[in-house]
This record gives sequence, structure tokens and C-alpha cells, in this order.
Amino acid sequence: MRLYFAPGACSLADHIALEEAGIAFDPMKVDLKAHMAEDGRDYRTVNPKGYVPALVFDDGEMLTENIAILSWIADRAPELAVDGEMGRYRLLEMLAYLSTELHKAFKPFFNVAADAADKTEAAKVVERRLDFIAERLTSDYLFGRDVCVADPYLFVMLTWAEKNGLRMASPLPAYLERMRARPAVRRALQREGLL
Repeated sequence: MRLYFAPGACSLADHIALEEAGIAFDPMKVDLKAHMAEDGRDYRTVNPKGYVPALVFDDGEMLTENIAILSWIADRAPELAVDGEMGRYRLLEMLAYLSTELHKAFKPFFNVAADAADKTEAAKVVERRLDFIAERLTSDYLFGRDVCVADPYLFVMLTWAEKNGLRMASPLPAYLERMRARPAVRRALQREGLL
């Protein structure tokens, strides 16, 4: 199994979750600007969408999109899922929020054509969406005392907020540091050249 990633991109969430789950995989770095995988292949021949993540299985089957990959990981590593009758749906709800509301709101920060006004407006949106999470973060991790597959995704979003100097309400800064200290997170950051 191979995970195609770009250092510090949203694929870092999948990288961390695979590490947390102890699932063996072959990491393959992608240069998104050049559309080239580390092995010299045109990445668009692997994933026609042209962006990361892509998880390619040994039989050639491929999964893309964080919600799908993180859900697949949770199914194989139940300790990274959310317990209870509604647990699966609460996890999907959080993954969808992180993907469609928070992740999407960062777009101007990665768009070279975006001007200062675009980034200022985006910052307001991101900060409001982070406030929503901060108000509901009442334990060490999103769903209690144990990490789940949504936590690495939030961690990546918080690293982007930190990099862009955005406000993070309490308890998000402490959560960010708690995640950063996890061995699986450190391994993924090291492998991606981010330590």
C-alpha cells in the first residue's frame, strides 16, 4: 500500500492516522506544482484529480479524499474510531466539517492570485470555524481522552492556522501541542521533512 502525500498538505492527516493505526505503508512524496511523484512518475497518471492524498492498495485499487481514507483507517483500527451508537456518524460529521467548511476556507492562503483582502476575509471565516470547534473541545481530543482519525485532520488545519498567524481560541493551542507531541505525529512530521 502506498500513500501519496505532499509535505504539510492535508495528506499529512492520513499519514498521521496510518502511523497511529500501525498500518504499514510506503510513503511517496509528490511535488504538486510539477505534478511529479518522487519516483519520477507524472502524478496525474496515478490520481487524475492531481492532488493529494491518494492511497493506492497492492491490488491497484485507490482511495482519494480525506474523509474516505480516514474512514477506511478507522474501520481497520477501531481504536481510532468513535464509540457509541452514533459514533460512526459523529465521526463522519466531524470529518465533513473539517473537509468542507474548515479546509476549504484556507484556499486563499494557498492561491498566489489571492490578495490581502481575500486573505483577511478568509482569516475571519477560518477563525469562526475554529471557534466552533474550540467551544466543543472539552477533553484531550475531539471525542474524548483518546485520539481518533479526525484529530490528525484538525491538527493539520491548526498547523496551517499557526503558519498564517491566525487566532486560535483556547483550548486549541494546547490541543495543537498535545497532538504535536504524539509519537505518530512526530514520525509523520519527520518523514515529511517538517521537523
